[in-house]
Amino acid sequence: MLNRIFRRSRRPTPEGNDEIVLPVVWLLGKTGAGKSSLVGALTEQSDVEIGNGFQPCTRTARSYDFPPEQPLVRFLDTRGLGEAGYDPTEDLAACLDRSHVLLIVCRLDDPVQGMLADAVSDIAGADSRMRAILVLTGKDLVPDPDARERAERTIAARMNRAAGRELPAVSLSLAPSEATEVEGLDALRGHLLEALPAAGLLLEKSRAGDAEHLEFQKHKRCVLSYAGVALTSDLAPVVGLVAVPATQLKMLHELGLRYGVKWDRKIAAAFLSTMGVSVGARYATNFGLRELAKLIPVYGQTVGAATAGAISFATTYALGRAAAYFLYRSAHGGAPSEEELREVYQRAFRRSSDEAD
Repeated sequence: MLNRIFRRSRRPTPEGNDEIVLPVVWLLGKTGAGKSSLVGALTEQSDVEIGNGFQPCTRTARSYDFPPEQPLVRFLDTRGLGEAGYDPTEDLAACLDRSHVLLIVCRLDDPVQGMLADAVSDIAGADSRMRAILVLTGKDLVPDPDARERAERTIAARMNRAAGRELPAVSLSLAPSEATEVEGLDALRGHLLEALPAAGLLLEKSRAGDAEHLEFQKHKRCVLSYAGVALTSDLAPVVGLVAVPATQLKMLHELGLRYGVKWDRKIAAAFLSTMGVSVGARYATNFGLRELAKLIPVYGQTVGAATAGAISFATTYALGRAAAYFLYRSAHGGAPSEEELREVYQRAFRRSSDEAD
């Protein structure tokens, strides 16, 4: 599935000379299932902002790029299934080719989901690797706990049969006054982080933390943007050997500016020294092996490229997170230990890589 990341859904970088791949979250459901409201809840944008932000991308599908000023994720919304005179065949084929994770959106108070189940079955037949999450909306519309549980079981069983596997599922309310909204959205963000880290990291809700953590949240989108550039750069054999390190170096310089620390040779040497020889050597070895894998005919053009891109995204994000931690600590009384920085790097890599664990 990851090799489809490299096909479409690109956008120019601020410099205007490169493109980064946007992770695409595809929403599929009937009219009134709450797809637009779900996007608004995940992005914390108003209904007006979401409504004005969607743009046509096919004859009957539309997309919304977030954040609007420097997009890092794209939401793809197809026309509501079940509408009179609407044949979804063309949209399903077009959206399948450009999407990375599918959100199957069903309202709990609507038991008639046959057309959606058929569409899920067609998608699973066309690409069994497509990652999908079942999102059951309208939790507030079925107040009786027993009735709600029956509805959740019934819809989940039907969609699981259609997908040919058990799907991760969340049940939530999109009503602003509902406290359950927070719980359901947190669960959905967690599933997105596992299925598509590039989107999950952006959409996850910032938690309370220490001063360093709060400072990093201000610069997180910058790091994610460079990680996206690294992913896109690592497509062709050999090219990534130059493009990915160059992207990472540029990211480190920008982070230095953001943290008020000039990224010069002295700072770079101190950072690399603190990172430790073992981490640097392992990264260099893995990077070289990935580049060699892309030279293998057929394999290198699909699985090799997909794996290289995914790992370049994860290593760039982890490097940026570790650098931010190092710069903050250096500017506030002392550099961290090698053990601390290695833990920050490894934790960030695990969170940004679907190869983790």
